Amino acid sequence: MKSRLLAVISAMSLCVGLLAGCGASKSAYEPVLPTETEEAEIFVKAIDNLPENFIKGMDISSVLSEEASGVVYYNKDGQEEDLFKILADSGVNYIRVRVWNDPYDENGKGYGGGNCNVDTACEIGKRAAEYGMKLLVDFHYSDFWADPKKQFVPKAWENASLDEKESLIFDYTKESLQKIVKSGANVGMVQIGNEINYGMAGETSSTNVAQLLCSASKAVREVDENIKIAVHYTNINNEGEAVGNAAILEAAGVDYDVFGVSYYSYWHGSMENLTSVLSEIKEKYGKETCVLETSYCYTGEDGDGSSNSITEDGCIEEYPVSVQGQANCVRDVMAAANKAGALGVFYWEGAWVPVTDKGFEVNSPIWEEYGSGWASSYAKDYDPNDAGQYYGGSSWDNQAMFDFSGKALPSLDVFKYVNYGATGALQVLEYKGVEVSLLVDEELKMPETVEVIYNDPSIDDGMKVEWDDSQLEMINTTIPGEYAVDGVLEDGTAVTANVIVKSVNYVENPSFEDADMSVWRVEHLNGNECTDIQTKDADAYDGEKAFHFWSESEQEFTVEQTIAVPSDGLYDFVARAQGGDVGAGAKVYAYVKMGDEMITSDDFVLDGWVNWKEGVVSDIALSEGDEVTVGMYVKCDANGWGTIDALEFNRVSYAVE
Repeated sequence: MKSRLLAVISAMSLCVGLLAGCGASKSAYEPVLPTETEEAEIFVKAIDNLPENFIKGMDISSVLSEEASGVVYYNKDGQEEDLFKILADSGVNYIRVRVWNDPYDENGKGYGGGNCNVDTACEIGKRAAEYGMKLLVDFHYSDFWADPKKQFVPKAWENASLDEKESLIFDYTKESLQKIVKSGANVGMVQIGNEINYGMAGETSSTNVAQLLCSASKAVREVDENIKIAVHYTNINNEGEAVGNAAILEAAGVDYDVFGVSYYSYWHGSMENLTSVLSEIKEKYGKETCVLETSYCYTGEDGDGSSNSITEDGCIEEYPVSVQGQANCVRDVMAAANKAGALGVFYWEGAWVPVTDKGFEVNSPIWEEYGSGWASSYAKDYDPNDAGQYYGGSSWDNQAMFDFSGKALPSLDVFKYVNYGATGALQVLEYKGVEVSLLVDEELKMPETVEVIYNDPSIDDGMKVEWDDSQLEMINTTIPGEYAVDGVLEDGTAVTANVIVKSVNYVENPSFEDADMSVWRVEHLNGNECTDIQTKDADAYDGEKAFHFWSESEQEFTVEQTIAVPSDGLYDFVARAQGGDVGAGAKVYAYVKMGDEMITSDDFVLDGWVNWKEGVVSDIALSEGDEVTVGMYVKCDANGWGTIDALEFNRVSYAVE
């Protein structure tokens, strides 16, 4: 009897839940996650006092179009597996999905970027729930990408007034969210707008945007008052802007729970600033906070033939571009957010990998058909200036947490290890670039130690190194040049040093930075004193000062100095100038005088601001003790203007007998 009663109660509860439209059910799937420090392929330092319910989220909005394109995902053991299971087993507990109103053209062709609409969110949310992960629904209120640079109005709302948009955004939000919930998704949070610093749904006034936010918020509350509402901004590096946005929301009476931010370490300042700003908003306005987007490169390579948004040069020295460097960066973002009391962190598009490894020509038709590139050509009418010109593949594949073949990287496990930590064999992750500079004829002294970053990620600023003697012997310090020298660290790590032998510039005060101008002689050949020393770094080639000329009358002058030749050899002289309006009959050249002989460069034309031109006199054979005069001649029309700067007189080789 008791068992029958329990069965009836269970069935009634299920029916009530379905009738109520809740849709979401608790998953029976429970991933096995660490409860203590483990050995792993990556090193992860445990984050102190990290709550067990800290959000470890990932945006995988493009996954359905990826799978339709033939992408297969593999777990860390190389076995094919459902992406959602791989993520859950790696500690991801929240999925984020963007929602566009209508990302299709009039012929039903998708704009790309996953063609993410409400149906996409329903499927992704349902699959996430099956593996125990909640869903963050990110309404862009646009038919395609919404970010600080563009907040296009949906096509269907194009001619709507603000009041009409207020009604439209309410209906759209409520109906869409109800559909997502009924699909089986466990919706825990909803974003009303995406990176809305400068507008939303075609509105740019903060007052108008606030009116739309209030309407969208009301719609979410009517669906389920327990769903957290997030408002999303970027530019967290600008404290005044970030806190100011929170003030605008409060003044407008916007009903929301979470102040969300994007934080990319290569764009948005230090992590200390991230902690500071999030803490200030939480304390001053009583709102929860969350990092809704972050990411980092694990490689500098491109996997699909479509250029990457971030290259190795754009990354941060503290986080070497590697799997371990990616893990370290994500761990530190989580630590910075947790220190501010934030709800958690979402990694952006961590599974957006190449559809094939066969390059642009093979991949392009696939991106077009399935929307697995960042944009397709079908988006050209909706977004003509960006997608219309630069459509293509994934610009994020080098920041995914899966390799180019779809296999999970060890860095993905950072999500499950941050509570208790992970250890492994200590190894050098990267060494600090070694550059040795010396002047011609100086003694070359190679460093005895190199600064290295370990995977733990401590820094050793004194690991011993041995350099290749045979390569060192090939370096000629008597002439300018650049050389690569290989070395080996004491742990066996290979390193390379860049050795640069620089020319000695025998021109004194070559950039006119010194107040003492006595080494320079200026002769105004037509009596018009049209020159001076100008302090304006924008007009200088080097430093902040330059030799300046301008006059309402015709100008003709020379500026020169005499140099005692220090040793036998071949010498070059280079003089630089920029300017304009010099006239058709202008004459500008560099020269070198030796007694009665004068050698000049070719004439060159000054044709625009900071369009620097060089006058060069090369391979002048001179002997020690000779005196040479180097300088520049300028003749130009009235109102001609310009600056002369950074003159060089260098020995390029010893004279050959």
